[in-house]
Amino acid sequence: MADSGRGTILQFAPFQSSVDEGFWHKLSSLKLNKLRLDDSPIPITGFYAPCSHSQVSNHLTLLAESLPDESGEESSSRLASQGNRNRCPVRGILLNTNTLESFYALDKQSLLKTEAKKIWDDIYSGKVEEDSSVLLRFLVISFADLKKWSFHYWFAFPALVLDPPATLVNLKPASQCFTSEEAESLSTACNEWRSLSSTSDVPFFLVSIGSDSIVILRHLREWEACQDNVQKVLFGFYDPCHLPSNPGWPLRNYLAYIYSRWGLGKIHFFCYRENRGFADLGLSLVGEAEISLSPGWRNHQNTPNAVGWELNRGKNVSRCISLAKTMDPTRLAVSAADLNLKLMRWRTLPSLNLDILAATKCLLLGAGTLGCQVARMLMAWGVRKITLLDSGKVSMSNPLRQSLYVLDDCLNGGKFKAIAAVESLKRIFPAVKAEGVVMAIPMPGHPVPSQEENNILQDCRHLSDLINSHDAIFLLTDTRESRWLPSLLCASANKITINAALGFDSFLVMRHGAGPTGAIRNSQAETSNSVSASMENLSISSQNGSQRLGCYFCNDVVAPIDSTANRTLDQQCTVTRPGLAPIASALAVELLVGVLHHPFGIYARAEFANSNDNSNTEQPLGILPHQIRGSLSQFSQMTLVGHASTCCTACCSTVVSEYQTRGMDFILQAINHPTYLEDLTGLTELMKSAGSYTLDWDNDSENDDDDDDCIEI
Repeated sequence: MADSGRGTILQFAPFQSSVDEGFWHKLSSLKLNKLRLDDSPIPITGFYAPCSHSQVSNHLTLLAESLPDESGEESSSRLASQGNRNRCPVRGILLNTNTLESFYALDKQSLLKTEAKKIWDDIYSGKVEEDSSVLLRFLVISFADLKKWSFHYWFAFPALVLDPPATLVNLKPASQCFTSEEAESLSTACNEWRSLSSTSDVPFFLVSIGSDSIVILRHLREWEACQDNVQKVLFGFYDPCHLPSNPGWPLRNYLAYIYSRWGLGKIHFFCYRENRGFADLGLSLVGEAEISLSPGWRNHQNTPNAVGWELNRGKNVSRCISLAKTMDPTRLAVSAADLNLKLMRWRTLPSLNLDILAATKCLLLGAGTLGCQVARMLMAWGVRKITLLDSGKVSMSNPLRQSLYVLDDCLNGGKFKAIAAVESLKRIFPAVKAEGVVMAIPMPGHPVPSQEENNILQDCRHLSDLINSHDAIFLLTDTRESRWLPSLLCASANKITINAALGFDSFLVMRHGAGPTGAIRNSQAETSNSVSASMENLSISSQNGSQRLGCYFCNDVVAPIDSTANRTLDQQCTVTRPGLAPIASALAVELLVGVLHHPFGIYARAEFANSNDNSNTEQPLGILPHQIRGSLSQFSQMTLVGHASTCCTACCSTVVSEYQTRGMDFILQAINHPTYLEDLTGLTELMKSAGSYTLDWDNDSENDDDDDDCIEI
């Protein structure tokens, strides 16, 4: 490369800034939690490194650790980055205003001059010799609009103006300026300087070349030592610029320092650049500059003028960045909540369908001990649309066991559970789309006075609309009869239905089978009044794979009735061991996730662990059982299957067909006359038939030890 710029004004490539997203995250937190209205200057640390690519310049970068901690301690980033060859720390100041108007009203020229004076003072105080990075001091002004998550900012890299400007005598690639011995020694010295933790982040240095072609890199404070037995001295610096015809911005203040400190009129400089982490003399530059300033320029009292505000696409204006997609706490909460689920897809569960989980609308009937736990488990699995239905209010005994409530929810008579639960869910996870419905579920065995019939029928219609508008229904109420109407409506609408019920130390979690009108069934018709057919359907050992699974009421031989009348206090309250509800709730949600991911969905057969049935192909989430029954007293759990009964008062084809034909009149009759369901389904006839049987006992076999005739059901 020929000499470049002989006798021309020396021009410098401007510094470029880069701000990591983490810096804005931390600034937001600092502003909200600590700074508040305080707009005092904040000491920050920027980082830069020599150019490492022939086509791209390096930037001065701000990271999250550039800011001080919220505890009030100054940033330890300078110590943390010490010895890091790719992160030379540089001191800076951040002025964050409280309003956009204040940001635009700042006296930028005055601020720039203040920072330039600090550099000027450091030159004359000798501080540069101790820490040469002070020549690169910078300034950032900003305004953080935390409502819109947008940030206005402007960088300044103060540079002392030489008047008249320095003249460029020559500028060449370093590879053309040294003998082969000198070039080899220079590369070795630079690589060693960059590899030592004590010098790798020192951006300004002296390059002394001896008469024996040995090159030594020294600190600026060793200037006097360079005068002995030295053929040539170059002033080296880490150059972030990649341009072949211009040195980088750091050289501006470096020249001012050299002239002010030693009065040199001719200065040989070395723009150190790298390639793949090693010295690249083909990319690095060596140049000579001439400075002829008035004697008064070296007077400490006369601070030179300064320039340095960064241009934005060639214009002298500030920059603005919008981080709404990542800075909004709600969106951040979504990202954080989904992290575990997304990591599952890396290795363990690639087939996990997060979209179907997020899109599933879940209706929780009951916002008590089970409802609270199920709602939180659903959110943990990525379900974002949850509706809770309950007519009760939060009482003083609830918060300890029902995880969505606190003491304040109990005051002044208590909030409605459905409303308080939704408020709590949104506090936990603002992105959840939760809705609370305050409503009692009409129940068989609880007769309705004639004046209340319209209200009850309106509630029935509302419940039907809710079930039709949701994808999965959880039955989590306290009483058995309160589950009848939802079971019927779910069977009619063919909805995924998950049931969880608690005893004192036992639980049942089950999924209802498909409704009679939607199930894939074999050609065998249901026989409503056949005792043998009913018993066959009640058996848990049927191997008929096409038979649909039963619901919560399929094993009952009586219609649901009022279970709360004439009960003592311990019978009225749900008295269970505290650990039972979380276990049952977790299994209920896992059951739903299994159904959603099964290829047959609601039509999936009951599956068992270690089954010999080769047609059961275990899914990535494991088996999909029909019922899970557990006992805390025995610390045991088993999976069972119960097929749909032709006499079921909730899901058999007779009941569903009657509801679809008569609608609300049928429901009202079932509520006011529970025996009506028994008559309709044939349970009345079944019980009469069962009562007519007489059994003869063989007393001779009473002491028989042969167990061959025993049958395990």
